[in-house]
Amino acid sequence: MNHETRLDKFLGSVSKDKFRSNANKLLNECFILKSCTDTKNCYYFILKEKELFIDYFDLLGYDISINEEYGVISLNNTYGTGRIRLKLLDSMILLIIRLIFIEEKKKLSQTENVIVYVDELYDRYRSLRNERLKKQDMRSALGLLKKYHIINNLDADMGNPDTRLHIYPSVILAFDGTELNTVYEETKDKLNKYVNGGETEGYADEEDTD
Repeated sequence: MNHETRLDKFLGSVSKDKFRSNANKLLNECFILKSCTDTKNCYYFILKEKELFIDYFDLLGYDISINEEYGVISLNNTYGTGRIRLKLLDSMILLIIRLIFIEEKKKLSQTENVIVYVDELYDRYRSLRNERLKKQDMRSALGLLKKYHIINNLDADMGNPDTRLHIYPSVILAFDGTELNTVYEETKDKLNKYVNGGETEGYADEEDTD
């Protein structure tokens, strides 16, 4: 039995090209979200064919995490690899965004999106470090988080204080833990360690695409 025949048998009636396209998207983009236009169709396709995806990625050494409450699908490497090494600034901005998401989510309904102005990130960073963050550094940090579907900018310039950001629920799953109160306290503790010099860089539990 050749490779194509074995693959056809494995997939059954599912389109080989469609499965391959969505499997690669899941492998390369960290988080697949129901609320993100770029990944919405992929989210529903994986959800529909989840047993196929679970079996396929199990062979590659990955567990699929499907969180329907937040509408997020991600991969976890069972061998503990595939973690992105973040610079200190990137880690701090990620944690600040995470805190904001948790605080806002407690005020909103499950279906409402969390939207924040970049100005709030500047304010929170300044209150922690007692220094202003350069616009180019903010653009760089937010660009990285956008790449991995943590946030999306609703206005053009991510260094502009008036720019609005849509914070995706994937920010909760970028580190271990999903219960909001626990995550909130863990996030504050980690931020305090960064500010006090106890840590110099961080990791996120996301798949590395390099």
